[in-house]
Amino acid sequence: MISNFYKEITIVIISFHSKNKVKNFISKLSNNFKIIVIENSEDKILKSEIKKEHENVDIYLVKNKGYAGSINYARSFINTKYFFIFNPDVNKINDEKIKIFYDKARVLNDNFGCLGPRYLNIDAKTLVQSDKDKEIGEMKAISGAAMFFNKKIFDLNEGFDGNFFLYFEENDYCKRSKKNGYRTFQLNNCNVLHERGSSAIFENNLEKRKYEYFCTWHFIWSKFYFFKKHYGFFFTFIYFAPILLRIIFRISLYKVKNDKENIKKYKIRLFGLINSVMGRKSFQRMHHFS
Repeated sequence: MISNFYKEITIVIISFHSKNKVKNFISKLSNNFKIIVIENSEDKILKSEIKKEHENVDIYLVKNKGYAGSINYARSFINTKYFFIFNPDVNKINDEKIKIFYDKARVLNDNFGCLGPRYLNIDAKTLVQSDKDKEIGEMKAISGAAMFFNKKIFDLNEGFDGNFFLYFEENDYCKRSKKNGYRTFQLNNCNVLHERGSSAIFENNLEKRKYEYFCTWHFIWSKFYFFKKHYGFFFTFIYFAPILLRIIFRISLYKVKNDKENIKKYKIRLFGLINSVMGRKSFQRMHHFS
């Protein structure tokens, strides 16, 4: 007989060209879990291999929806009370650790916006936690690499804001959740590793560089959008004015040095910021970069 623990949780893996890491992640978990993989590419080989090896896994190949859009899309297939979102480059996850989240959710009577683990390889200064020495600490936000949700509360919070394509989507969710009375917690007794930026596999250095440009554009776009959404346009514009000036200064400096690589990087950053200031959608994709 399968435990209720397995029947009440769906595991969701959000992937972008992460074939080997997705397969490795799934191999660490029991086949008793219902697992959904959202693969933001047309990796038909991955889909074929997974379906051949794991009857408990459904994989959906989608045109790149971004992280927020992928989570919202996955939600439409979830029938369990809880679901756990993962990046495939999160390590040290297993059935026992997932059960820690299940048990804590019940202790909290499901009165939470989301729960996350403690990352062993991330400086605690980057995480705003109330008390890292307690079993559980309230957070302003947790990393989107591993987020445990009660489906009902997730829906009450209206899920993720699909305007975010990459970066700050988890910050936005946690902030809105707190306003609705549902706090965010980190389980300090559940330790994991996150190999940040290592999940995607690139065919060559050019593809890797394009991905770096892509991340640069989206980080500044999302940061401005996040601040504007929660603090208003006027405050956000004042806050970003020095950042804008620094970007322009860097472009001028690297033009003097004839440093074409850094000129391009800062122009991409400038382009992302200007588009966010103008209220344009987060449209930039990897194929736009050369």
